[in-house]
Amino acid sequence: MVSYRKRGNAWQYEISYKDSHGQYKKLRKSGFLLKSEAILAASKVQTEHPNLMTVQSGNETLVSYYNRWIKVYKQNAVSPITYNKYQNTAKHAVHLFGELKLKNLTKIIYQERINEFAKNHARRTVSCFHKQLRACILEALDEKIITTDPTRKAVITGKERPKVAKTLDYDNWRKLLHNLDTTQPGELIIYLAAVTGMRYGEIVGLTTEDIDSENYLINVNKAWDYKYKTGFMKTKTPSSIREIAVSKHTIRKIIQFLSNKDIPSKQPIFMNNTGHVLVSAEINKVLTNKLTNLHIPRITFHGLRHTHASILLYKGVSVLSVSRRLGHSNITTTQSTYLHIIKELESQDQDKIISILNSASK
Repeated sequence: MVSYRKRGNAWQYEISYKDSHGQYKKLRKSGFLLKSEAILAASKVQTEHPNLMTVQSGNETLVSYYNRWIKVYKQNAVSPITYNKYQNTAKHAVHLFGELKLKNLTKIIYQERINEFAKNHARRTVSCFHKQLRACILEALDEKIITTDPTRKAVITGKERPKVAKTLDYDNWRKLLHNLDTTQPGELIIYLAAVTGMRYGEIVGLTTEDIDSENYLINVNKAWDYKYKTGFMKTKTPSSIREIAVSKHTIRKIIQFLSNKDIPSKQPIFMNNTGHVLVSAEINKVLTNKLTNLHIPRITFHGLRHTHASILLYKGVSVLSVSRRLGHSNITTTQSTYLHIIKELESQDQDKIISILNSASK
């Protein structure tokens, strides 16, 4: 097995191997300015010394190697929520691959197990599972534990989920807003998502200090871990920290909601007396019931964010302003997410341009 670590300003590789007597030994070399140089040097040593066998080599199971890989490369490099997803992949891998050794993993075996996983999971879930597992397997390939990539050209399938609308149109958006009882926490959360485009964790992470009633602003500077209940956490990206301008009407609704409550300044305003904050499944149920009662096509809670952005774009708000309001890390994210809307608007702009030119030529 090969491992890499940074010592001061230089990288070092360490190769664990068995000598001719079966004794474990280590071969180290440091002084590489880049990790890629250390990886290349270690690979060269292994290639030029055919009798150098890495510890466990391909005899290690895929599941064991994957668990070590996520601990070394992911545990301290990704958020707890993302790391939990890697751990979930490990649980599925146990069921699908069991004690299968890396050296025995072939393309057809990998495809068979992926197909089995796809029988009961959506295509998006299968794709995520494959992506995480493949990253680990490619690391084993780089370490020359395996000689070929069994995941190459894998075909990803999955169960088809019923199609759900992603956004509301303008009339249904207004209809929803006018029929929400914002004295109720769940319905105020829905209202705020619809008029601000905030993410769910950002909304339930709001405190009284984040509401600027004088300047009609909502300050987004943190989020709430409603899923794993670890408390406040950082926003999705640094650019997610932002001020969102809202109407006087929205501020009045928030003040009305807070008027008969004694909420500590450091406590989420949507936390109840027992310390519970609605989780995503609960708020989606509230939203679904409301939409059903109003005879509005069902969307998910996250669809309110897309609805907000779509309406702003259709109403002529610039992509840059929408991007900043949503807290996207860059305008490219906004453009790719709402490309279909932007293309429709460009088509309308073409008609306007021709109209202007025709008027000028008269």
